[in-house]
Amino acid sequence: MSPTAELTQSTLSARGFRGFVPFRALPGSNVPTGHGIYVVIRTDTSPPSFLPTSPAGHLKGRDPSVTADKLNDAWVDGATVMYIGKAAGQNGLNQRLADYRRHGTGLMAGHWGGRYIWQLADSDTLLVAWLPMTEDDPGEAEQNLIDEFKKLHGEALPFANLRNNARKTPETDTSID
Repeated sequence: MSPTAELTQSTLSARGFRGFVPFRALPGSNVPTGHGIYVVIRTDTSPPSFLPTSPAGHLKGRDPSVTADKLNDAWVDGATVMYIGKAAGQNGLNQRLADYRRHGTGLMAGHWGGRYIWQLADSDTLLVAWLPMTEDDPGEAEQNLIDEFKKLHGEALPFANLRNNARKTPETDTSID
């Protein structure tokens, strides 16, 4: 993928991403069951407001809340992409995004990655889009999109991507993020 001027709903749509629905609309959105990658976007590029605590569910006793300073440090001015994730193996896009949505509603779910988005005061306006994949490795596609984001934003990761996956192979990636 060659870098574009910015990763926006329009450019992602042109690349085949579908959906662009709020998390609350995911259950009725015919999200594919196969593997692929997904993004969470915020169409408003104004500075964010953060909630003092996260409404997301605790996972293994861990509180997903972080300080406003930590959130401000992670914030990328002007970016619309807030998070880039993948769904591989048995956790297809439909299941992975259902887990992510449930986590944001305060329920326990196996989706700890991307948790910073739930502390955005306007998290209910965020849009989720997905790109199903049949042949390609979703881990590689996820990393390519993260790398593109980093090139566009001075090596910063998307706001809710807490680490760079550094080209993990499906055999060695055992994380729950």
